[in-house]
Formats: sequence, C-alpha cells, structure tokens
Amino acid sequence: MKNRRAVLGGIGATAALAALPAPVGASSQPIRPSPVRPGRLRPGDTIGLVCPAGFVGDRFGVEQVSQTIRAMGLVPKPAKHLLAREGFLAGTDEQRAADLHAMFADKEVRGVFAVRGGWGCQRVLPHLDFDLIRANPKLLVGSSDITALLLALWDKAWLASVHGPNAAHSWPQPVWQNFRALAFDGAMPTHSVPPWQGSGLAPRGDRVRTFGAGTATGTLLGGNLSVISAMAGTPWLPDMTGAILFLEETNEAEYRIDRMLTQLAQAGVLGRLAGVVFGQCTNCTNPGEPFSNYTVYEVMDHHFRPLGIPAFQGLRIGHISDTISLPVGAKVRIDADKGMLQVLEPAVS
Repeated sequence: MKNRRAVLGGIGATAALAALPAPVGASSQPIRPSPVRPGRLRPGDTIGLVCPAGFVGDRFGVEQVSQTIRAMGLVPKPAKHLLAREGFLAGTDEQRAADLHAMFADKEVRGVFAVRGGWGCQRVLPHLDFDLIRANPKLLVGSSDITALLLALWDKAWLASVHGPNAAHSWPQPVWQNFRALAFDGAMPTHSVPPWQGSGLAPRGDRVRTFGAGTATGTLLGGNLSVISAMAGTPWLPDMTGAILFLEETNEAEYRIDRMLTQLAQAGVLGRLAGVVFGQCTNCTNPGEPFSNYTVYEVMDHHFRPLGIPAFQGLRIGHISDTISLPVGAKVRIDADKGMLQVLEPAVS
C-alpha cells in the first residue's frame, strides 16, 4: 500500500505541473488566416487513396479497400506509390509526401482517405508543401498514426479534417452512417457515452468516468495519444490554448499512458486546454501484470483532475469497430458530467 501511495502521489505531483502557465519563451502563434473547411463529399466524387504511414500487404488489400469506397458511392483513385514498401513504411518519405501532394493538387480528387495507420506520418511532415495543400483544400480522413497529418494540416494550413476510420476499416453500418452525416451532409451531431446495457443493479464496464465536472467549449483537436506525445516539442503540434483535446490509445500498458501524459503535461500542453475527452484505451493493461499498482483510469484521473477543467472518458473513439468520426478543427461543446460532446459547426463547407 505504501508503494501504491507513493506512485500515485508522484503522478499527482507531475500532473500538477500541467496546470502551471506556459513557460516564458514558449512559441507564440502568428496571426492566422481564416480556417478552411473542405468541400463536402458527394455521390460520384473521386477519392484519393494514400498510405502515408504503414504499407499495404498486397494488391488484394487495395482491391478490398476500393470495393469499400465504391460501396460509399464514391470512386477510388489509388496513389502512385500505394503499393510501395520501404521496410515497415509504404515507400520512402519522399514518395509518401509526393502521393499526398499529387492527390491535393489533382482537380479530379474531392477527398483523400488514408488506407491504414501504422507509423510514418511524422516522418513525412518536413517534406510537405502546406501552401499547396491550403490552396487545394480537400477532406482528409484517417486516424491512428494519421493523427500527425490531421494536426499538422490544422497547424500549418489551418485546414479542417475528419478523424475517422481509415479506409481499410470494416465500416459497419452505424460507423458509415455517422461518417456520412458528417462528411456528406455537414451534420453537427451530439455524441454521448452509450448507456449501460448490463443486467446488474449498477453500471459496470462502459460508462462515463468524469475526472473534472462541468462544461466547456473550444476547438476540437486530438487523436492518438502516442502520436500527439511524440509531436510535443516539434514544429507540427498546434497551439492547444483553449482547445478541447480528444485522445484514444490501444495496446499500451498503464505506465506508458502515464509516460505519455507526463510528456504532454511537462511540455505545457495539458495546462492550456479548455477540456479533455478520452475515448477508448483498448487493451491498455500491462500484459505481464494484470494489476500493476494502479489502473489506467487512475492514471487519467491523476493527470486530468488537477487541471480543474471538464474532463471525462468513455466516448466510442479509438481502435474499435464502432468508432465515431469527429471534425478536427471544429468548435464543440462538452459536458463532462453527462459524457457528451456536441459539434457546433460543420466539418465541411
């Protein structure tokens, strides 16, 4: 018990750093142009398929993804290097950047879908022409490692995007309908933590976990926790002042979640936020020790509670089959007590 208190006390002390003002000399943001909302998708539109991170196994995988895009009423257009491979990457950094440039510059292409995540998007960022991308705004869709692209496009081109299933996702009907409403119809949905469906007297498992009560409004930014923590201290992570940060993670032990949140706290990111939404932390347990001193929810609590801002966990965001789509760069309102996120402006024009 003594060790457990010491560990949790240390986490709490670290989290308290996040509430401190940004250090003197922190980078100031230049005056920005107006945000760009990409055009909404329409039946029959051409969609560029890119692999900015991990590689696709073979052409049969591309064929399956293309079938999914056609089932959406869209026309797939594979990038030139879609089947390229450089170790664990889908081609060289320059090839992956070239594919992104080609799709944004192509007047025939209306939207750009990442086929899969993996690792590699952050390596591409120094090679991107953000002026070209801003001059040719397209809806970029993806998640997991694609987080690096979504956030860099907001920071450098101020282009809104959609954190949604990668093209290789299974796309069950509820997931497709949610994405369609956001990307085709310009809907402004409200998402809530699903009500518990169990047979016991009180909720267990999926439920709202509130770390900080109240409501908050701000620009929605976020994605995969490990990617965002790796971007801290680089030129590509947006200024999070007043933002609603959403997070998700998979296959990371509790101590690694603590390590990544500690990085964001000590980098001054958490202390600038207006609110936090942590979606799903899938398989986030230490495989060697089922209970390694503290749970992942205790880790979240000790990082988010000292911030004094609305923060909760439980929305269906992440590496799960029924993940929701969210508009990166849109204004949202959260209610941490109700486990609710309300989109206040369309993701598309």
